[in-house]
Amino acid sequence: MPHIFLLIFALLLFASPATASENPWTHTLYFENDMFTGSDSDYTNGIKYSIISPDLSPDAPRRKTAQIPRKVLDFFHKIPFIKNAAPETSHKVELALAQKMYTPRDISRSDLIRNDRPYAGYTYLATSFHRMSDLGGYLSQMDTAEVQLGIVGPASLAEDAQKLVHRVRGLQRPNGWDNQLKNEPGLALIFERKWLFHPRYDDAWCADAILHSGAALGNVMTYANAGVEIRTGWNLPRSFSVSVIRPAGSVWNAELSGFTVYLFGAIDGRAVARDIFLDGNTFRSSHRVAKEYFVADLSIGLTLSYNRLTVSLIRNTRTREFREQPGSHNFDSVVLSYAF
Repeated sequence: MPHIFLLIFALLLFASPATASENPWTHTLYFENDMFTGSDSDYTNGIKYSIISPDLSPDAPRRKTAQIPRKVLDFFHKIPFIKNAAPETSHKVELALAQKMYTPRDISRSDLIRNDRPYAGYTYLATSFHRMSDLGGYLSQMDTAEVQLGIVGPASLAEDAQKLVHRVRGLQRPNGWDNQLKNEPGLALIFERKWLFHPRYDDAWCADAILHSGAALGNVMTYANAGVEIRTGWNLPRSFSVSVIRPAGSVWNAELSGFTVYLFGAIDGRAVARDIFLDGNTFRSSHRVAKEYFVADLSIGLTLSYNRLTVSLIRNTRTREFREQPGSHNFDSVVLSYAF
């Protein structure tokens, strides 16, 4: 298993990207925060950087994989479900580094707030495999398998990050991090399938829909989820579009030309069996609260693209996650994506 991660790491970081038309690597930076909603609590900040490879299929045009080390490419071409894949199937690999932080509502207090969520940080490395299939007609499908390896607790450096930002911006110092969850290695295995229904792309103005369902298993999170996204706009790309930090929720970008603008609305519902940020540490005593077993994220946003650059602005609403939480929580997402 370790040599697989080393090969993926070499593929994504040491390959020399050429121009977008020759080797369409996709780099994406996600930033999420609740500062624009006037709060500083619950899921208060998230940041993620990801790099997605070009198509690794044996039948992919050579110009797209010319910059990938031959040994790495040969390794992927020997994997049975890639080697024997139909010509209309594409494969990509993704590597991401991310950090999330969670705080109670009153960060001025230094004592343990028993009726509010624990302070918690999670920093992780994620490796994902994406498989996209053109099912013919108006339907495409993408499967994503993701492995997250990370750390929850002081070693995540979430406390240091929040204190630094608040000191620089002159904001209220968060005083309760001494009560955060204890250090614990995090592991999550995630699978999600998406279906893209694209009735027509002949007209400049059009609409489509993306359905998804999946599940996660691990000490950080265990859940089953499902949802839908509706998009409408100008020069709509034939792509799988998720613009928030969500397990197995990364995009599959189409090669774009010219200007694109579209609005979208999405919902993701989860039946939650475990959430370490509410249930507390797995093997050690820690602060915890009684979680809600059903949670949903509602998102509305705007995406603008011009050739290789894409920008998305999203307002997200998350329903109540634990019983003593006063209500839903709002946060915003900004996503920058560049292909080269």
